[in-house]
Amino acid sequence: MATSAVAQATVFALRQKIARIEGTLPERLVPSAEARAGEGTVLMRRHGIAAEPCLATGAQAFDAALGGGLPLAALTEIHGTETRDAGAATGLALALTGLLLAQARQRTPMLWIGTAEIFREAGMPYAPGLCARFGIGADEVLIAEAPRLADALWIAEEAAGLKAFSAVLLEIRGNPQKLDLTATRRLHRRALGAGRPVFLLRQAARPEPTAAPLRLVVSPATAAPRHTIAGPLAGSIGPPGFVVRIDKSRLALPGQFTLEWNADERSFSERQQPAFGPADSGAVVSASLHGAHPAPAAGAVVAFAAAGGPPAAGRQPSRKEHAAHRSPRRAG
Repeated sequence: MATSAVAQATVFALRQKIARIEGTLPERLVPSAEARAGEGTVLMRRHGIAAEPCLATGAQAFDAALGGGLPLAALTEIHGTETRDAGAATGLALALTGLLLAQARQRTPMLWIGTAEIFREAGMPYAPGLCARFGIGADEVLIAEAPRLADALWIAEEAAGLKAFSAVLLEIRGNPQKLDLTATRRLHRRALGAGRPVFLLRQAARPEPTAAPLRLVVSPATAAPRHTIAGPLAGSIGPPGFVVRIDKSRLALPGQFTLEWNADERSFSERQQPAFGPADSGAVVSASLHGAHPAPAAGAVVAFAAAGGPPAAGRQPSRKEHAAHRSPRRAG
């Protein structure tokens, strides 16, 4: 037994050294002995430690960086660092939920939990859009609007332990003190027990210590043109794009990917090239054809002098200089 342990430690040390040279992680998910024997098909092991099954997104490089995909039975953080990133962060969470429903043997509804503040800021879910873009029917979404953050956390904790939901989505704005390490640890344990994912959607928040094994920071990407048989269609808008950065993971190295969501095939793909190439960084509005270039004159003109010379210091403009005063205001 001692000889076997020494040999295993030596092999593990060699794997770590090779991984440092290659720039990859030594912790690779491999099927357990029970899975190879046919006795268990969902358990995976990483050097003897049981790991959760994963949700493959379809983007091969992104899935490989995560060790096979997103953990199914776990708490996953999806961050939008600014308020304007709310659409991208929410879209990624809904796309993952739609992908989960598409691969499920039995479709069960999802629960979307949010406070009154977040629904006022980001808006309420739009049922036709959920069905058309993500394949989530109106009868597959349950919405819980809580007046306080404590109520939203309680609902999420109770729902995370139920197997009647395909996923639980908790949307919170900012960095409240009640969403601490203890609260996220309880959510993660409930997700592990039920075998269902819990997505913690954080809008306009900064990363902080939590119990989630995976944190993704999301921002919108420029949509590429639509692809046709003849090539990219100029002037068109293709699938929505997401810039996804792996900010924290127990199995993955930090990295950034640009993903596109295919609403028809319900899968992600990785964009290999920029949407518009080098020309995208140039000017978006051309200069006037006959007039002078506006850049040199920017900030030079501060006011127009009145007729008859410059006004004296402290002089107020007359009524003739205000054309709006000549006609009465429109009432109604």
